Amino acid sequence: MIQFKSLEISQIDTIISMMQDFYAIDNYPIDVEVSKKLFQEFISDEKLGKAWLIYTNEEIVGYVILTFIFSFEYKGKIAFIDELYIKEDFRGKRIGKQTLDFVKQQAVLLNVKLLYLEVENHNENAQKLYLANDFELHNRKLLKHKLF
Repeated sequence: MIQFKSLEISQIDTIISMMQDFYAIDNYPIDVEVSKKLFQEFISDEKLGKAWLIYTNEEIVGYVILTFIFSFEYKGKIAFIDELYIKEDFRGKRIGKQTLDFVKQQAVLLNVKLLYLEVENHNENAQKLYLANDFELHNRKLLKHKLF
């Protein structure tokens, strides 16, 4: 049975360990100390979003992070599924689908108007999961500009 429990400050090291594994897939850099501080800030301010650990049979098997944005175009609060990670041994067991169902339910309760996410071009399994769960390709390009 899959359960979702809100991330607590005492579990920051646990989620960062998984985050390191997640980032290693695409060779993304991660600064552990900065990430710890960011999680403390994030957990302390509900206006920023929500994070949940994913459990199966009382074992942590992944996490999902939802961050909030305000959009005039979409008439209110929208959210970004910033990260969704399932440990390798637990992939292909419908945990990703159950996680998306959970996030969608939570988004409704949180009065979110739209969910965004991004996926790596090479991650075909994730793309199939998202498309099979009513996510659509966006007709715009996501651009970024780093300030720091």
